[in-house]
Amino acid sequence: MNSLVNNYICASLGFMNTQEAKQKILELREELEAHNHRYYVEDNPTISDFEFDKLLRELQDLEAEFPEFDDPNSPTRRVGGEITKNFQTVPHKYPMLSLSNTYSKEELEDYLKRIAKLVPEEMEFVCELKYDGAAIGITYKNGMLEKAVTRGDGTQGDDITTNVKTISSVPLRLRGSDYPEEFEIRGEIFMLLEGFNKLNQERVEAGLEAFANPRNTASGTLKMQDSSIVAERPLDSFLYYVLSEENIADNHYESMMRAREWGFKVPPPEKKYIARATNLDGIFEFINYWEEHRHLLPFEIDGVVVKVNLYQQQQRLGSTAKSPRWAIAYKYKAEQVSTLLKSISYQVGRTGAITPVANLKPVLLAGTTVKRASLHNADQIEKLDLRIGDHVFVEKGGEIIPKVIGVDMEKRPMGLEPVEYIRFCPECSTPLQRAEGEAQHYCPNDSGCPPQIKGRIQHFISRKAMDIEGMGGETVELFVNEGLVKNPADLYALKKEQLLPLERLAEKSAQNIIDGIEASKQIPFQRVLFALGIRYVGETVAKKLARHFENIDRLAVATLEELVAVDEIGERIANSVLSFFADEEHRDLVERLRAYGLQMEVEQQTDGSQALAGMTIVISGSFENYSRTEIKDLIEKHGGKNTGSVSGNTNLIVAGEGMGPSKRKKAEDLGVRIIDENEFAELIKG
Repeated sequence: MNSLVNNYICASLGFMNTQEAKQKILELREELEAHNHRYYVEDNPTISDFEFDKLLRELQDLEAEFPEFDDPNSPTRRVGGEITKNFQTVPHKYPMLSLSNTYSKEELEDYLKRIAKLVPEEMEFVCELKYDGAAIGITYKNGMLEKAVTRGDGTQGDDITTNVKTISSVPLRLRGSDYPEEFEIRGEIFMLLEGFNKLNQERVEAGLEAFANPRNTASGTLKMQDSSIVAERPLDSFLYYVLSEENIADNHYESMMRAREWGFKVPPPEKKYIARATNLDGIFEFINYWEEHRHLLPFEIDGVVVKVNLYQQQQRLGSTAKSPRWAIAYKYKAEQVSTLLKSISYQVGRTGAITPVANLKPVLLAGTTVKRASLHNADQIEKLDLRIGDHVFVEKGGEIIPKVIGVDMEKRPMGLEPVEYIRFCPECSTPLQRAEGEAQHYCPNDSGCPPQIKGRIQHFISRKAMDIEGMGGETVELFVNEGLVKNPADLYALKKEQLLPLERLAEKSAQNIIDGIEASKQIPFQRVLFALGIRYVGETVAKKLARHFENIDRLAVATLEELVAVDEIGERIANSVLSFFADEEHRDLVERLRAYGLQMEVEQQTDGSQALAGMTIVISGSFENYSRTEIKDLIEKHGGKNTGSVSGNTNLIVAGEGMGPSKRKKAEDLGVRIIDENEFAELIKG
């Protein structure tokens, strides 16, 4: 949010008394929840992301100013930030059983005959997609999300409430008022394919191993300790079964439609994600439709779930020790085809990692024509015993590109030789290296291998790193090809006169690039560290290292023991950092960037007078000469600590116009000193 908007919001807070603030907070929460529902559940947004963020920031500021109105289910909790060291194991109120599987029309027909013996009258069935994710049970009390628990062993699971609250399609509070006082709703948390592919692309570019599939990634994400990372992952949900002591409806389908009215993201009938059927043919009409169209879905499914609709009939059918008798899963066979392996090419990433790719005879798979497929690494090629000229089985899952999963030995011609993995870089002919315990080969020529040079610079200028406006992948390629740039530091030596003769660069675009490069010198140290492209040092790791070591010099001389002592830094990351700074070219790069004015240390907040050292300070109201943010920054700069509420630990209150009367009374009762902004200015000067 820009500073004008921020100042407007900050200023507006000060004119509210406690009751007005409470009303505004409630209104903002309701408005944000409505927009969130329209965006994530109804897929029908009515405001822009910027407008949504503006409202969210206003609510965050109000909640900080008036902590007495804290709500664990506020929309501001969606951004995460809480750390869970250990997930508590809790029992399920209702056993969380798994479904029995069937794989053919004959097996499903046998199932229908078996349950017909127990319930001889006519039955209606509900067909739903079988989402490939992590099962979850979420408890609501009085319309508020109280607890979210994994399946676990079916009798108990892990409490992951903090992480589930970050998933935007899971309501924190319900709509309407006709829901039960307490109930549980079950469903599946999964990862959207587009987001999964983007996440994997970022990992590959960072030199990290790609995640295997969306299902495992979703499950692993839900057990991460830092909920702010969970909030950044593209998790979604569908909720598909209500458990309650109160009578909601007499059948499953109607209870789902009721749950939809309460704000839950349930399988939508209009998209054919759920349908009713009265016999085997009706069920298979649903199964066959989605077997043909499942590749068009934005998430993965591995089959269809068939449920008996009437609750009374479900109860009569009961359950076995492992599975309910009133529901069964029909599993699709994995989509795969056989085609000719024409050749293998080898790609070089920005970190030098070599990725082998199978070049195939084009074949139709899951609605798209496949020409290339991942082979991952040398071990995978050896395990598959690949030969050029083989017919290979190709499967399409949640990968960035399809993968080869086996060889059709019946079609193997005589005399094919096993694939011999390359020993030299395909781009610069440097001998490849492979560290002990690692699956991938690497090209060590990071300063002379063209794909590494271009990839490293593209990473350096990217939005989460130096965020250099006016530049993109094509610009980087142009600069490298023209010999203007060989490493990131060369960007800061560029002159507009060098850019003007280049193709596609007019004066305005050239000036924008020069301005963007200059502006990037203000990017904080943690992002500079991320921009350096140290293998395994992603955005989060860079923040942790920057916060711990505070400057590039301390990090550069850190020992293995000092590095692994940092929270969540293991030996692999530590060794990569050691290797980076042991390289003379890397040290020279850092020094050049420092000389050009880039930030190589964490901005110190305590370089002021220290007049407020050890003091806990509350600010309240609006001010004439400062914004609230500026006062907070000044408090930290001069050694003080900001807090949002008045307590016995509060040493000082900086009060502006519109300070809440309840906050003033509490301060007076506790004997806390109250000063205005002029006194504050004099205090920090002293």
